[in-house]
Amino acid sequence: MKQSNQSKLSMGRKLIAAFVLSYLLLPPVLSNAQEKIKNVVLVHGAFADGSGWKGVFEILTKKGYHVTAVQIPLTSLKDDVDATTRILDKQDGPVILVGHSWGGVVITEAGMHPKVAGLVYVAAYQPDKGENTLKWAATAPTLPEYGILPPDEKGFVYYDKAKFHAGFAGDLSLAETDFMFASQEPIFGGSFETPVADAAWRTKPAYGIVATEDKSINPEIERNMYKRSNTRTTEIKGSHVVFISHPDAVAKVIIAASEKK
Repeated sequence: MKQSNQSKLSMGRKLIAAFVLSYLLLPPVLSNAQEKIKNVVLVHGAFADGSGWKGVFEILTKKGYHVTAVQIPLTSLKDDVDATTRILDKQDGPVILVGHSWGGVVITEAGMHPKVAGLVYVAAYQPDKGENTLKWAATAPTLPEYGILPPDEKGFVYYDKAKFHAGFAGDLSLAETDFMFASQEPIFGGSFETPVADAAWRTKPAYGIVATEDKSINPEIERNMYKRSNTRTTEIKGSHVVFISHPDAVAKVIIAASEKK
């Protein structure tokens, strides 16, 4: 009987040892799965540049994120995707790719990059493969404050000075929007007619922000695009540049995307 008890005790110790060993082997795999995505790449839209992301940048970097704001040339969809891809190539791990307005079109295609783990659309266009921006822009009426002008003699599109504040950034001060107008980066009009080669949101998690006071993209267009793609959607009361007027709320969505298991 004594030998039998010792045998059972020995077997129990072996089972405990095996369990502990298997447990010790698991943490590296589990921790990788649960680890936050720390790289965030931000893509601006038309009539703007990467400096508009400063508020979001400051919030995220203080929380330990590695944040890069792409400066896209706005000369063609291909050029903008290529500029974004060059930044993605330099990241040291998985990335949350964020796009505002026209930047949503860019991240839809650039998001096919293997390092992109998730997408965040901020008051942004979200076309499908083969679709262009104009298709969606025409699906709802433009609002009275809308100020995107027809292409000039060289094919570039600017925002109307008389409508810039109300149409583009109505929840910012006039002093801020006067400078934003003066420093606006025009977009080549043909970009809006270029179809997207592929749609990353079809295979990767996507989050969308509807700017409820948006006058440059009718909020109904944003809602309809995000609904079509089953994008996780957050509504924020803000203008087209909601990422400037409410950087904390926008950063919160980006953080949620980075923590999604």
